[in-house]
Amino acid sequence: MRKMILLALGLALPMAAQQQAPAPAPQLRFPRTSQKQVVTQTVGFTEVTITYSRPGVKGRQIWGGLVPYDKVWRTGANEATTISFSDDVTINGQPLPKGTYSLHTIPGKDEWTLVFNTTANQWGSFNYDPAKDALRVKAKPHGDEMHEWLTFEFPDVTPDSATVAIKWANLAVPFTIGTNTTQKVLADARVAVAAAKPDDWQTPLRAATFAIENRVDLEEANRWLDQSLKVNENIRNLFEKARAQAMAGDRAGAIATAKKAIAKAGPKDSDEVHEIEHSIASWQGSASK
Repeated sequence: MRKMILLALGLALPMAAQQQAPAPAPQLRFPRTSQKQVVTQTVGFTEVTITYSRPGVKGRQIWGGLVPYDKVWRTGANEATTISFSDDVTINGQPLPKGTYSLHTIPGKDEWTLVFNTTANQWGSFNYDPAKDALRVKAKPHGDEMHEWLTFEFPDVTPDSATVAIKWANLAVPFTIGTNTTQKVLADARVAVAAAKPDDWQTPLRAATFAIENRVDLEEANRWLDQSLKVNENIRNLFEKARAQAMAGDRAGAIATAKKAIAKAGPKDSDEVHEIEHSIASWQGSASK
């Protein structure tokens, strides 16, 4: 009996000691002074992502002070800022292959140099190697409203281009990303229309609609419309033909074609009929001026 009690005590003591041991101290974590931000913008089909840390002004002189002129800057804080493109692009008109780059800058009083370097992951610009630059372009800074924290913005975006603005303190530095989306779509449209089946009126119509809405290659758009109409005249391709005629200045022809489109309307086309009637009224008003 005595042995069993001692044995039980022997097992219990280590467990009790283990239970009474102090918990390990929590690992200390501190927030970064310059917080990370990720900005993503779609430009046409191209995804553009900028990852950077945001230093604050904090009452300091930034340009020509904290950020010296004519020296390579990481364009942020902590790790070098990175910018990625899902497709080939142009920067201020200069070609740049798709990929991820570290974005360094060389600020100047009247002109900046933007540097896209193929070593994306690096700490700041301390190990920056100019031999690995993929592209350098010039950009013009201009005065702007006060920004306490470094900010990357996309103030102007179209399917074919986007303006990116680097903003900090009282300065903004814009540059333009080009994607050439419209011409890429037209190239694909030509292939699709050429491969369309004999009874396919929708593919040439869709191609023509894109060209008309973007006001490009209108002669080709009219050929695509004629191809669609030859297969199957209906309210949709007739109305698109009318829009093309109006765009070319032939409002009388547009009105006649639009009325022909209304005559093709079915029971479910009331909304489109209303739109066509509104267009006819607009074209008649323009013709009377």
